[in-house]
Amino acid sequence: MLDATNLLSDVFGFDAFRPGQAEIVEAVCKGENTLAIMPTGGGKSLCFQLPALYRDGLTVVISPLIALMRDQVRALKAAGVCAGCLTSGNTEEESDEVFAALRAGELKLLYLAPERLAKTATQDMLRRAGVTMIAVDEAHCVSQWGHDFRPDYLRIGQLRQSLNVPLAAFTATADTETQAEIVTRLFDGVQPTTFLHGFDRPNLNLAFMAKNTPRKQILDFADARRGQSGIVYCGTRNKTESLARALQQDRHSACFYHGGMDPDDRREVEARFSREDGLIVVATIAFGMGVDKPDVRWVAHADLPKSIEGYYQEIGRAGRDGAPADTLTLYAADDIRYRRQQIDEGLADVERKTADHARLNALLGLAEALKCRREKLLGYFGETDITCGNCDLCETPPATFDGTVHVRKALSAILRTQAWFGAGHLIDILRGTRTDKIEQRGHDQLPTFGCGQDLDKREWQAVFRQMMGHDLIRPDPARHGALYMTDAARPILKDEATITLRRDTIVKGTNRPKVRTLVSDEDAPLLSALKAKRRAYAEAQGVPAYIIFNDKALIEMAEKRPTDLDAFARISGVGAKKLESFGKGFLEVINGAETGDVHPARRKLATGQNGGLYDRLMEVQTDLARGPDGYDKPISCSASLLAKVADLKPRDHNAMARLLGERRADRFADAFLKVLEDG
Repeated sequence: MLDATNLLSDVFGFDAFRPGQAEIVEAVCKGENTLAIMPTGGGKSLCFQLPALYRDGLTVVISPLIALMRDQVRALKAAGVCAGCLTSGNTEEESDEVFAALRAGELKLLYLAPERLAKTATQDMLRRAGVTMIAVDEAHCVSQWGHDFRPDYLRIGQLRQSLNVPLAAFTATADTETQAEIVTRLFDGVQPTTFLHGFDRPNLNLAFMAKNTPRKQILDFADARRGQSGIVYCGTRNKTESLARALQQDRHSACFYHGGMDPDDRREVEARFSREDGLIVVATIAFGMGVDKPDVRWVAHADLPKSIEGYYQEIGRAGRDGAPADTLTLYAADDIRYRRQQIDEGLADVERKTADHARLNALLGLAEALKCRREKLLGYFGETDITCGNCDLCETPPATFDGTVHVRKALSAILRTQAWFGAGHLIDILRGTRTDKIEQRGHDQLPTFGCGQDLDKREWQAVFRQMMGHDLIRPDPARHGALYMTDAARPILKDEATITLRRDTIVKGTNRPKVRTLVSDEDAPLLSALKAKRRAYAEAQGVPAYIIFNDKALIEMAEKRPTDLDAFARISGVGAKKLESFGKGFLEVINGAETGDVHPARRKLATGQNGGLYDRLMEVQTDLARGPDGYDKPISCSASLLAKVADLKPRDHNAMARLLGERRADRFADAFLKVLEDG
């Protein structure tokens, strides 16, 4: 794996693999059929990109979205890798370039959408192209249990058999049913080498809030992160448009995105989001899978997501560069009722509806958690060894109370009204509010009328919301959303179990969220200057800013303030190609002065361990250029020859003479050998 480690440093600019990457890379490099389930932002793409460079031949990458493929190809090209994609979005010149590289045998990675596999010509082309591996991104799309099922993914297993090459499949979210279907569809039922790495994203702060003037809650959250890229997910198309307008009126750079837009308008939003710093996209889940912008600093849900898998996937679009990122999810009883109704009124069979209710229940349990959210979230995915300290409940543990009596009162009101009414009417009964509706139906004569006057209307709304969250009550679509009691509630009703509830967190005059910063106040001006430099490079090259460097790299530059190329090369994400392209410009920003030109041979050494050795050899050569006494005819070694000395490290005079030639060896050999000996 030595060559693979060198590729990690020289091409991708990383000193070490992220946790879990090394063993996956090793298996894929060996040509083993592989299934890797890794957290979003955990570095899945590197696990097939690096083996593609390590192995002979061409690697075909099946990926679900054009925007995602084009971004990854741009990033690979920026790192000096020959990669291409064939999509409906290609220009004629782009496609010609890909086919030329294929014919020349130079292409290492070819990205394709699964829909392209339907064409016989595509499969014929791949057979002729010398494909040696298939990589499948977002592999959960192959499963009808998955949340992003794509029928064209079903052709991939047939392609693997046709080409008779190993396949590596990657996904971030795959429960037991989805994993089983991936194995069946992609690997013909034969279990591949499987890696199930932790789902934890420790850099993400997890937070939920009950809705209370939700538009203001979102605006306050965005305002505390002003200038940072973010995504707001909404449950309806209309809401994306109105909330985007509200953000614009609050002087944010914001736009909306949903499935009802013209395709050209959607592509324009995708392009703006990848290209612009600080843009907020307010979207339905149509803006989802394949969003690979690494420096999204926050994700907010203005409405409750559909399931716990959907929630995990959507918050996972934040902080993919590993730097801190924030999430906020708003929810209310109406959200829960709406999601239940979506499931009940859908066309799925009973088994699927039951599974969907269970997935929603898991999310509601997370929303109404009494302690650590990360523990609750990762517990759903089967993880037990969890360290958090980065969620709202760990930062501020919630106040709780024994809600058993109140829940029994609510259940009694439901039963005594034959489960024909929603929360509003039931709360009026419990509070003893004499409305026309209550008096017409004689509900003021019920034993439960007025038995809940110790809680106000807002507090009772919280109790009903939490009862839904614990799946004690559900809306009945056949009765227009009227609430009925589930079997889970019976032990509480019968005094066989108790329940703890959170005190309602809805209070007026809530403090504005604390402003989140990426670096210290001292480093903030430099980070802004580095972002401006990045933007200038990105605009000049017509690529998204993060293709130049992601936020995490800029943060490291601002904090470490490298003074020369060697130090700059040690910044995470700086490989040989990026050092050559951008090192001088960023160093000038950091040091506030123009940096002299550096010979390419010396610059190349900066990404390894021999840069300092080269500099000492250069000093010795300068001292001896006219001999030890300073009167001889000047002799020197070229920069590339000095780089060879630093790289090869000849051990004796003869070896040095073979490298330098006798004349230069007579002048420099002894001094160079001493430099090498001293290290």
